Order: sequence, then structure tokens, then C-alpha cells
Amino acid sequence: MAYSVTNSKGQTYFLHGKMVTLRGGRKQQIYYFAREEKADALDAMPEGYEMTENKRTGLPMLKKS
Repeated sequence: MAYSVTNSKGQTYFLHGKMVTLRGGRKQQIYYFAREEKADALDAMPEGYEMTENKRTGLPMLKKS
């Protein structure tokens, strides 16, 4: 079961994570929320992060604690 959060507008978002390669060749883990549960969905929130919500749009975001 993927980690999900419901925002203040009642919409449910699922947390996803992906390893990307930057232009310099360095690899970096990115996290994002999507309305559908996809193959790269995460089961739990990563260590050292907390969930916040954009007050204007209601989109959930991860922020380092």
C-alpha cells in the first residue's frame, strides 16, 4: 500500500520516489506526489522529511526536517 495523503481540498495524493541522473552525471533521489498510484510509489515517508501543503494550490510537498 502506497503512502497517501489527503489535502485540505479533499484530494488524495500518493508519494513516489525516483532516482534521476543530473547533467553532471551525479545521481539524485527525487520525491513527488501524484494523484494516481504508479509503479514507483513508496510505502512510507523517507527519513528526515516532513509533509507540507502549498496554501494556495493545496499540493502536498516534502520538506527536509
